[in-house]
Amino acid sequence: MSRLEILKTYKIYIGGKFPRTESGRFYTPKNGTTPLGNICLSSRKDFRNAVVAARGAFDGWSGATAYNRSQVLYRIAEMLEGRKAQFMDELMQQGSTKGAAEKEVHASIDRIIYYAGWCDKYTQLFSAVNPVATSHFNFTVPEPTGVVSVFAPEENSLIGLISTIIPVIASGNTCVVLASENKPLCAITFAEVINSSDVPGGVINILTGTRKELHSHMASHMDVNALFYTGNDKKEILEIKKLAVDNLKRVVVKDFVTIYSAEHDSPYYIEDFVEMKTTWHPIEKIGAAGSGY
Repeated sequence: MSRLEILKTYKIYIGGKFPRTESGRFYTPKNGTTPLGNICLSSRKDFRNAVVAARGAFDGWSGATAYNRSQVLYRIAEMLEGRKAQFMDELMQQGSTKGAAEKEVHASIDRIIYYAGWCDKYTQLFSAVNPVATSHFNFTVPEPTGVVSVFAPEENSLIGLISTIIPVIASGNTCVVLASENKPLCAITFAEVINSSDVPGGVINILTGTRKELHSHMASHMDVNALFYTGNDKKEILEIKKLAVDNLKRVVVKDFVTIYSAEHDSPYYIEDFVEMKTTWHPIEKIGAAGSGY
């Protein structure tokens, strides 16, 4: 006797919780003629709620020690390692071969580990003691930018998501990410991994839906400090850059066509979302002239 298969409803992830979209809308992407699931069609209000959650989590996450953030990222990799079979199954549902699915999951785990290792090291690479002509010490140190809007690559369900959000949060930023529209399954399952690891609620917020509906809101929101765009739609990129001017958002555009390449394992992806803070400190003489400082 045949039975009607119940499609899983994949909810969004905001502030450490799994709400349904406030709009009540959903869509059903397909692999060929096979429906993949009921996916929330996120609205502008969902994005605004996610930004509030991200802003609320920023002080705690950016204030954590770099070593602690490294531990948390490593924990995400551990949790993903334990659920490899589930992610491989979802990738195959979306059209990947078994070999390609295994490659994507392994590469995703390795990329998280890579950036976990940089959490407490990138400041040594990008900070500096600057030469000045006055009696001062002059230090430049990187600080996290704030809340970052992220457009995950459309072509890669898991490795694309991880390659964009992990370098963003490594330095202490929080983010709101729009997952792949046509291959969204791994994004919400990855949210389950985040939720069961040590990532504080609000650090990573994951929405599903369409770029067409959300990109203008993600670019124009006044409490978003930077935007990470993946893709090559020149019209969309131009519109995003125009909207970002209102509060001087930093816009970073990258093409992840070669997503498995070593070029995407780079501390400069962390530097893309930090601000360089320079501090001047006077040098006081403690003795007579010529006796030292």
